[in-house]
Amino acid sequence: MEKNIESGVAHDETVAKEEHEIAPSPVSSELDYEYLTDKTLNKSIVKKIDLRVLPLCCWIYLLNYLDRGNVGNAKVLNQETGDDLLQQTHMSATGYAVAVSLFSVAYTIFEVPSNMVMKRWVRPSLWLGFLLFGWGVLTMGFAGVHNYATVVVLRFLIGAFEAGFFPGIVYFITMWYRVQERSLRIAFVVAHANLAGAFGGAIAYGFGEINGSNGLQGFRWLFIVEGLITALCCLLVILFLPDYPSRARWLTEDDKKYAEDRLKIHGGGYTKTHATWKEIRETCFSPRMLLHYLIYILDCVPLGSFTFFTPTLVTGLGYKSLEAQLLTIPPWVCGYTMALVLSFSADHFNARGWHVAIGSVLGGAGWLTAAALPHDMYTARYGALVLAACGAFPVSAPLSAWVTCNVPSLTTMFIATALNNSCAGVSQVIAQWIWKPDEAAIGYPTGNYMCAGCSFAVAILSVVLRLWYGRMNKHGVPDASGNKREWLL
Repeated sequence: MEKNIESGVAHDETVAKEEHEIAPSPVSSELDYEYLTDKTLNKSIVKKIDLRVLPLCCWIYLLNYLDRGNVGNAKVLNQETGDDLLQQTHMSATGYAVAVSLFSVAYTIFEVPSNMVMKRWVRPSLWLGFLLFGWGVLTMGFAGVHNYATVVVLRFLIGAFEAGFFPGIVYFITMWYRVQERSLRIAFVVAHANLAGAFGGAIAYGFGEINGSNGLQGFRWLFIVEGLITALCCLLVILFLPDYPSRARWLTEDDKKYAEDRLKIHGGGYTKTHATWKEIRETCFSPRMLLHYLIYILDCVPLGSFTFFTPTLVTGLGYKSLEAQLLTIPPWVCGYTMALVLSFSADHFNARGWHVAIGSVLGGAGWLTAAALPHDMYTARYGALVLAACGAFPVSAPLSAWVTCNVPSLTTMFIATALNNSCAGVSQVIAQWIWKPDEAAIGYPTGNYMCAGCSFAVAILSVVLRLWYGRMNKHGVPDASGNKREWLL
């Protein structure tokens, strides 16, 4: 940029050296604030960042969800001929729930340690690339499973590698974007999970058609190809994912300075400063942060249901396994579109709480309708499933961004993002057990009612949290470091 930032921002060198300088740093003057929030300059730098950061993040997150959800496709793929995952490994429906639950347990355990590694010891491109390669190879290993024990071990290990991926990406985004820019970017990345769900059904359908080729069942080909693509893409991450603004070779020195300084207005960017015990306690145990985590747990119950059980649910609507793979596509596509619209509006109007509530009410209405309709009203219940897709996935991005916007201290950003996403592991364990196999003939009422209840609870609690932040702003509540703070709504 032609204007040197140092001429526009009078940094306080003494404050800059203090331990707690990194929480949202107040800008030294009105001129500084205007310069760092200049729409033209920010638009220019954000455009450069978007072009370099977002496409690769979206692609690898799509792979993440393909590899996470393909076990749900494999569960019913070619079941009419006895060639699905369950029958080939002599696994019961209860055994499947246990295996996927252990994935979720690993997911919960390894979230915070993974983000700690990325914050303190390994730069993002190397760590995320390592995780990508690890679960890609393990996914390929699924092609050789012949017994239940192998399935359990592989799913747990895949969960361990995948655990740090999404919180790592969210934490990575906070190093590049201001608070009012994050929801849409996180949503754009997360929305590719919806596309993964859509593509996953189409891909599974294709491999179902070549079932038995070279002596391998369709689900084995599914794991081989998807795992291989994931493992190879680790090279793209290591070579092309930019770590921090200061290391971006495609930014000028002035651009790097501006990209870093503009984040300090509300808190953001990269720091190696260690958090105080007070900052850690508030991040982990303060009532408002616990409410964030609780809301995310509730939202991820229906989200986990979609991830692991969409093919099962569609099969339960009277469709054959291959037809079910294709019919999983429309709900995911609707969720993708809704996610982008909802997150853009939430950021634009600084109204994340209200938007989460609206999306959750729509999703809850879909689940409740599916539960209340007679089990044999297949078309109407399929429409309800599409409506339900407009809830859980679309609101997960604003919820994730909301945490990063209001974390008690920038030093604990990695803890907050990891704790929030580890809640998804808890939710996924719950989701495994509410879709009872013996309820297939009556339309899975337990699962539908549970997801409806969770969605409506998310709506209510997000409104409570929105009003809470409004009150905090009214009374000028500071952050954990004692800095004046504008809490995002």
